[in-house]
Amino acid sequence: MWVGKAVIFRWSVVAVITFSAMVWGYFIITGNQVKESLLPVYGQRNNDSTDHVISNFSLTDQDGKIITEENFNGKIYVADFFFTTCEGICPMMSDQMERIAAAFKENKLVMLLSHTVKPEEDSIPVLKEYAQKHGADSSQWYFVTGEKRVINKLARTSYLVGGAEGEEASDFVHTQFFALVDPEKRIRGFYDGTDSVEVNKLIGDIGILLREE
Repeated sequence: MWVGKAVIFRWSVVAVITFSAMVWGYFIITGNQVKESLLPVYGQRNNDSTDHVISNFSLTDQDGKIITEENFNGKIYVADFFFTTCEGICPMMSDQMERIAAAFKENKLVMLLSHTVKPEEDSIPVLKEYAQKHGADSSQWYFVTGEKRVINKLARTSYLVGGAEGEEASDFVHTQFFALVDPEKRIRGFYDGTDSVEVNKLIGDIGILLREE
């Protein structure tokens, strides 16, 4: 009788251990699936198998300050390309960027970077006026200018939003796409900046990146 109870007890212990292992394994597997299902990293890997990242740059913002990639160290940011006299997609894009700025107004980890693609027209005072029109906090949202070929190259080869790679650096860049950049300066998403539904997704994806930190 006691032998029978001992056998039953032993098998009960084995069953509990087996079940626990299965449950633990499930959480490990699903946890990995969740991790793998987070935002992708865009752009071809470099020859050394490192991820594509935004190249170094030096531009001037609406306050006349030099802005470089170092301003975004450890930050999540959204980049776009516009010009102040645009009457087509740019007003919609700037309105959507304004929404993003408002959504993360109290979060110092989230920033915005708007590049003018008409630096010959968009002087620093013009950018300042445009920034004020959109209620931009200059510590969160930079409107930048620089050499046209440098900005066009950034759009095409760094942010991957400026058209075909073979186009000349002097060619006009006009794109409605926003690029989401993580703290490691990797691109984690592209969004139509004229579409509020797409921008809602962008805001949600910023939340995902913040939780990764």
